Amino acid sequence: MENLTKDLFTVVGKNVEKMDSISRPTLSFWKDAWRRLKKNRWAFLGLCILVVFALLAIFAPIFSQYTYTAMDTSAVNATPSRAHWLGADSAGRDLWVRIWMGARVSLSIGLIAAVINACVGAVMGGLCGYYGGKLDMIMMRIVEILYGIPNLIVVILVMLVLGRGMTTMIVALCITGWIGTCRFVRGEVYRLKEQDYVLAAKVLGVSDFTIVVRHIIPNIMGMIVTNLCMAIPGAIFQEAFLSYIGLGIQPPMCSWGILAKEGIANLRVAPHQVLIPAFFICVTMLALNLLGDGLRDAVDPKLRGTE
Repeated sequence: MENLTKDLFTVVGKNVEKMDSISRPTLSFWKDAWRRLKKNRWAFLGLCILVVFALLAIFAPIFSQYTYTAMDTSAVNATPSRAHWLGADSAGRDLWVRIWMGARVSLSIGLIAAVINACVGAVMGGLCGYYGGKLDMIMMRIVEILYGIPNLIVVILVMLVLGRGMTTMIVALCITGWIGTCRFVRGEVYRLKEQDYVLAAKVLGVSDFTIVVRHIIPNIMGMIVTNLCMAIPGAIFQEAFLSYIGLGIQPPMCSWGILAKEGIANLRVAPHQVLIPAFFICVTMLALNLLGDGLRDAVDPKLRGTE
């Protein structure tokens, strides 16, 4: 230490320009969520699978030489070939076209029903949790009554009363599908509205709408998005089940559930008629689950800045 003198050191000083510069680019909430989602390989893979399925559902039937109702008696129970990429069913209809026509129906029902349930559940749960009082008491009693009735029974009864069809199925899935979202959103809002930053906003005179939009919703967005992604495969599975038991989409329209129902009759003769729609149902559910897990982490503001 005695050999160390001031001449051996150089005073660098402070770089004011570097200190004032922004070390990280400013990103909006959704841009930052998208950036983190792309870093999650499995979630991004699930997103890519869903995008590919959606594009094929839109364009594959348009550019195919077959229609989903056209019958070819020479291709009855045909296995996959150049003429029929996924084979043909017991009536000689091309499975490639029918799979993607079925994807239109199944994905549309699952997405529309899940979005409606998420929106209704989030709004009702948010109102009950934030304001409480008689509104909360009345709504929770209604939710408890509906929650005690098995969802599948309600859906089947609605389908029997209103008839089969895509619109009827969406209505049936939405009657009780919002209950789960409503309950967990209410609980989270109850917890968040007592946090210090919410109380400070109230003291400063911030309106309830601004508090909900700027402070509460971003903190529960991850749970809402995750619940939405988990609800889509549930709605697809319910549609497939109802179509399988004959309460789903009316022919000649097809869905993945109808294709599985028609293929089970020829399981020993042509097992690909069951395996192919089952494969697409399983892959879609897996992709949605992977995407839901990734979105939960991407939109959670608590994880922002930890990278």
